[in-house]
Amino acid sequence: MNTIINGLNINYIDEGQGPLLVMLHGWGSNIDLFAGVISFAKVKYHVVAMDMPGFGKSDEPAEPMNVDAYVDFVLSFVKELYPEEKEIIFLGHSMGGRIIIKLASGIHDGRIKTDFSIPKIILTDSAGVLPVRTKAQNSRTKRYKFYKNLITRTGIVKLFPGALDRLQKKFGSADYAAASPVMRKSLVMNVNEDCTPYMPSVTQPTLLIWGDRDTATPLSDGKKMEELMPEAGLAVIEGAGHYTFLDNPYLYNRILGSFLGI
Repeated sequence: MNTIINGLNINYIDEGQGPLLVMLHGWGSNIDLFAGVISFAKVKYHVVAMDMPGFGKSDEPAEPMNVDAYVDFVLSFVKELYPEEKEIIFLGHSMGGRIIIKLASGIHDGRIKTDFSIPKIILTDSAGVLPVRTKAQNSRTKRYKFYKNLITRTGIVKLFPGALDRLQKKFGSADYAAASPVMRKSLVMNVNEDCTPYMPSVTQPTLLIWGDRDTATPLSDGKKMEELMPEAGLAVIEGAGHYTFLDNPYLYNRILGSFLGI
């Protein structure tokens, strides 16, 4: 299905009946990866998932989007398609969790004003805790800044316009290298925002589902969220990585079903 939100063509899925459950995917992902969770949850819930701007089959934004911009997008999406809903449960993976944390906390450009309440949230291998940088990462960043300054100061960038792009790809993450210029800036703004100050304000019953082998958002992040969110509980799936719902769908759905009464 498709709709226009803020001038962008957005691809989304709308299945099932019951209380509204909105799913937000992670960076570099799309709604197709939620297929198993959607199939499970739609038995008792009205499940909606969208490819966010710049991902999947949705349009890329004209300007970079930070966390606040993605929160605004989610609110616009809900207001456009489901204006009568008074309660919405949110489930987010990775970056989608970061967006939900800010939305559920009620802190966004001052205070978020919504026409609906959020009775429960589910955060799966969620982003939001800034990682502690290692010496190797700091060294890599210093090398990148050195070479960037060198090719800029010496005029190499003007002679070879693609030099800076190749440098950024060399020193950036795989997600960064694969992204367009607009989405690279979006990635930087999103991963550099620390959401821990908002977590104590997330007072809804919150289910945290984590893989103990997650290296993108390590289990320590889940433990930190459980500590900071007053009503959060952490469920750990052994042997699973950053995509717990793909690595062990049976156990993931059992945990989710217990929380949602499925």
